[in-house]
Amino acid sequence: MKTTLTPILTKFWDHPRSWTLDTYLENDGWKAFDKALGMKPEDLVQMTKDSGLRGRGGAGFPTGMKWGFLPPPDGGPRYLVVNADESEPGTCKDIPLMMAAPQFLIEGVAITSFAIGCNHAFIYLRGEVVHVYRRLLRAVEEAYAAGHLGKNIHGTGYDLDVTVHAGAGAYICGEETALLDSLEGRRGQPRLKPPFPAVAGLYARPTVVNNVESIASVPPILLHGADWFADMGTEKSQGFGIFSLSGHVKNPGQYEAPMGITLRELLEMAGGMRDPNKKLKFWTPGGSSTPIFTAEHLDVPLDFESVGAAGSMLGTRALQIFDETVSVVRAVTRWTEFYMHESCGKCTPCREGTYWLAQILERIEHGKGTAADIDKLVDICDNILGRAFCALGDGATSPITSAVKYFREEFEAGMHTPAAELFPPANSTLFRKEQDTMVNA
Repeated sequence: MKTTLTPILTKFWDHPRSWTLDTYLENDGWKAFDKALGMKPEDLVQMTKDSGLRGRGGAGFPTGMKWGFLPPPDGGPRYLVVNADESEPGTCKDIPLMMAAPQFLIEGVAITSFAIGCNHAFIYLRGEVVHVYRRLLRAVEEAYAAGHLGKNIHGTGYDLDVTVHAGAGAYICGEETALLDSLEGRRGQPRLKPPFPAVAGLYARPTVVNNVESIASVPPILLHGADWFADMGTEKSQGFGIFSLSGHVKNPGQYEAPMGITLRELLEMAGGMRDPNKKLKFWTPGGSSTPIFTAEHLDVPLDFESVGAAGSMLGTRALQIFDETVSVVRAVTRWTEFYMHESCGKCTPCREGTYWLAQILERIEHGKGTAADIDKLVDICDNILGRAFCALGDGATSPITSAVKYFREEFEAGMHTPAAELFPPANSTLFRKEQDTMVNA
């Protein structure tokens, strides 16, 4: 194996009280912030650029470059908003990070805020995860009590307040401008751009919006140096990342590794397929909104460029693994129903298109498809892609077009045979044997 795990953000997740400030301090916590307070803000921005850190929320935009887009100070406020609205099916890295080691995020918020001249930062969290919300509130409270947040921090004259805000559970609020509208008390819907958040974001002021993992990666970079981070990963996708393995894998979970690791290597670390007698059928490299891959892509380096060249997107590194017992049609239909339900309704292509995609897929899933349905699916996807107001519409088309590309015969079978007959759901469940035992008893 060419690469190994790099436990940095996940280093002490198994500590019995990993979420506390005391545990964080035992692992060099808040040392990076002390170092930052002795630097010039512009040097912190340059260091982040030099490290090669790219956004860990899906798009992979260079983090330092985004900070650098802010206009010169004009005496008014500017804001940092952390996008912690992790909502996409299969994506599950930010929630465990905030649950197990929230101080990484809090220190990262403090450093980033100092670098961009922000005195009030916001963490926008998905409201359903009440346990994580409480843990974040406690982490912020501990940071205030220790003097890392508040007025005149460490006697430097720098002030910073951090607000943890719980959203109401809308997937669209993962889109940065919809998040800002929600944070302002409006209905969460994407804004027209330009102006971009860097110019007119929260309360129409310059705003940086970054993902949880992006901000949490800042303290280790500052502590160990930009070169240390840049030496990991690949030439254009530098550093480490958390890869989330779920589905038909023996040991699902979070695997922190250098960018460019392959699924074959991650599967080996995870103990292989859950049932070694079942072959890998398809998988998502970056969550349900990315084009699916098959077994032929096992050795594609998981970095932004390589995954893109292979026809998909690295996204949030949410690797959902499906073996040969799973119906592609059924899986894609469930995802499409999710996107239909979560469409904000602002634009016609997404609002109407996802509805009709779900109707056709449900017909095919139940063996009642027609000869024209497959071409109609692809045609609707073509009319959504690039025409929706935000990326939700585009993401909804990705699993469908890629599934038709690799598994067209399964869609054709939907003209006469239900997916549940071709691929009995009981064969895919985790507790099938135990359930059978209970039934037989």
